[in-house]
Amino acid sequence: MMLRIWTLVALTIAALSLGPSFAHVLEAPPRLAVWSPELWRDATVFNGQFRLFAFVGAPLDLGIIPIVGVLAYLLRHEPGRFRFALAGTVLFAFALAAWVALVAPANAVLATWQPGPVPDDFHGVRNRWETGHMAVAALKLLGFMATALAVAPAAKPANRR
Repeated sequence: MMLRIWTLVALTIAALSLGPSFAHVLEAPPRLAVWSPELWRDATVFNGQFRLFAFVGAPLDLGIIPIVGVLAYLLRHEPGRFRFALAGTVLFAFALAAWVALVAPANAVLATWQPGPVPDDFHGVRNRWETGHMAVAALKLLGFMATALAVAPAAKPANRR
């Protein structure tokens, strides 16, 4: 029963962590190709479009790593399933590391921006922020897939005559 509950918790938190990152990917095309620099800056920096992503997303992104790690521990006696759960743990950790390496530095610059003219470094910061979120989403998707494979029932071979 413990494994069943932990599986539900792991898949739920993994999906909730992936969701906002996937939303960033879906929003990126118009934000990169259509929006003016002023609109991008105002929506992203000054009008709180992503405020809840930090308050809700950060605990999910931090929590998913030990949660899938515990799932891996619970599956330690089933090598195939264990390896997928361990891969999920590592991929979610890589996603967090990618956020720290790519997105956090851009966020630090965004925090210094003031209303008025668009900063000279706008395009570089915007591109780092957007592509960083895309990289994070890709790693989380792979982490989710590995976690799902860890808990999916094994396919039974077809009975051949």
